[in-house]
Amino acid sequence: MAHISISASKPVGTLLFWVCLCLMVSTLQTLVPNEQRQTVRQIASTMPTEVQTTTYTKAEPGYGDGGTFGCANMSTCDTYCTICVDYSFRTQECYEVLVVWCQNNFHVAMTSMNSIDWCSLEKIKSAYNNFTVCTESVADCLLIPWPNQLVEHIFVDIHTTYFQECPSEALKDPPPSIILALVMTPICLIPVMVVLVVFKTKNGDRRS
Repeated sequence: MAHISISASKPVGTLLFWVCLCLMVSTLQTLVPNEQRQTVRQIASTMPTEVQTTTYTKAEPGYGDGGTFGCANMSTCDTYCTICVDYSFRTQECYEVLVVWCQNNFHVAMTSMNSIDWCSLEKIKSAYNNFTVCTESVADCLLIPWPNQLVEHIFVDIHTTYFQECPSEALKDPPPSIILALVMTPICLIPVMVVLVVFKTKNGDRRS
């Protein structure tokens, strides 16, 4: 009789396990929006495999003397690298000058707004994004890591100057998909654990 009850419990336990597994997988899929998954795939497909350099590259990236430094081979890099060569800047010196230029453009955009609008994301996101892209593009062209200490210091200064008085958002309840995942996970695990305990107990009785 023990052998018959064990055989009958195995398909029941297997069925419960697969039902709970399907529920958990479908719940987790709802946590990631379709747009975010598509964005991740697009970013992964467009990432460059290597950094190509132009004829400016005569020394190791980040170093150089006068007009001798590395320069990436991108459409916007020729302008930046030409400025560095014309003024005989070292790589770091040229990067600092160009980042200050990016920062000045951001300050001009912010001062053209009403100070009340500084706390509105819709109002400032364009200027903020332009500044971020500008500093990153210059760093990529001069083969300097980004983010770096200079950029981090400028971002802190920007937030202190413009966004320090902005109120922080109140904490919100998690979305329903996360609540569903947190609730369904223990609910699915309980019957699975019960079936495993019963199966283990009956298996031990049969051996004895």
